[in-house]
Amino acid sequence: MHLIIERNRFVHDVQRVAKAVSSRTTIPILTGIKIVANNQGITLTGSDSDISIETFIPKEEEGSEIISIKDPGSIVLQAKYFAEIVKKLSGDTIELSVQDQFATTIKSGSAIFNLNGLDPEEYPRLPQVEEELVFRLPQDILRNTIRQTVFAVSTQETRPVLTGVNLETNEEQLICTATDSHRLAMRKTKVVRNDEQLTFENVVIPGKSLNELSKIIDESNEDIEIVVTDNQILFKLKNLLFFSRLLEGKYPVTKNMIPNHYKTTMQVKTKSFLQTLERALLLSREAKNNVVNLKTLEDGLIEITSISPEIGKVTERIQSEGFDGEDMRISFNGKNVIDALKVIDSDDISVEFTGAMSPFVIKPIEQDHYLHLFSPVRTY
Repeated sequence: MHLIIERNRFVHDVQRVAKAVSSRTTIPILTGIKIVANNQGITLTGSDSDISIETFIPKEEEGSEIISIKDPGSIVLQAKYFAEIVKKLSGDTIELSVQDQFATTIKSGSAIFNLNGLDPEEYPRLPQVEEELVFRLPQDILRNTIRQTVFAVSTQETRPVLTGVNLETNEEQLICTATDSHRLAMRKTKVVRNDEQLTFENVVIPGKSLNELSKIIDESNEDIEIVVTDNQILFKLKNLLFFSRLLEGKYPVTKNMIPNHYKTTMQVKTKSFLQTLERALLLSREAKNNVVNLKTLEDGLIEITSISPEIGKVTERIQSEGFDGEDMRISFNGKNVIDALKVIDSDDISVEFTGAMSPFVIKPIEQDHYLHLFSPVRTY
């Protein structure tokens, strides 16, 4: 194999596929990036067997040549070194050539690197996905949906299915849900379908996969195509494929958890509620439970307190924008609520309570397509 490629474009795509490579894999060949050059262009692949990313760089784009392929072929190079090398090279182009025994030379500017490559024949083939369940979403909406749900997945491996985000359809909507059994984040979004019948449930994508995917997709309204199979999901962008395995197991039925009537509702400014909770946690964050107490007072005032027996106590009052129902006193994990407030894109929120020992809901006032649910903390 022998080729010369534009440095910037090569670095960009190498960095993308390197996101899928894990240094902790038990399969040595998966510590590398596979490069395949043919007369159309070059294909780069990175995988850790849970996530696989494949990008294609065409020989020409918009009339200008990106790659000059002298000799087609393939090689696997150690991602840890290869990705760093190409990033730090100073020339405008990179020349890559493979000799006998997979010995590889990388030249750019006045720098020459000799790397020992691995046999590309040993690299596992990417899954073949049957394209029966297919739908599309604008990239910016998918990115936002990930941001507003993935933070609530469980970090405990005791229930592996809760470490992912659950996807299901309801009429023309896609419903994404994440819960760690103490909090829940739910986001609904309209999808573009390829056929009339788009129905599925219990499609659980690992939170780790979605975090990596969100680093790759753009803030654009261009569509991304999503293909769902029994054990894989594929996200298709122009010149990029992102595969993720799906988590096994039955995701809990969450729609019954969300209350449909409330004893107390209050409207508050998102930013001021967030900042008040952040100040409240300054004293209790050393404790594991991050407990914050909320009490309603007359005239729509809300009192937030947090106590750390060893350090001290903080009390702060904020004025609600609107209040309806019974007086309320409740304790909750302040960090969980802060995490949710940070992803709400609305100036005002509604906080809705069903009782001191029942879950409560926070949702943006200007939108009705997402909400957050929290379990209270028993403090007595």
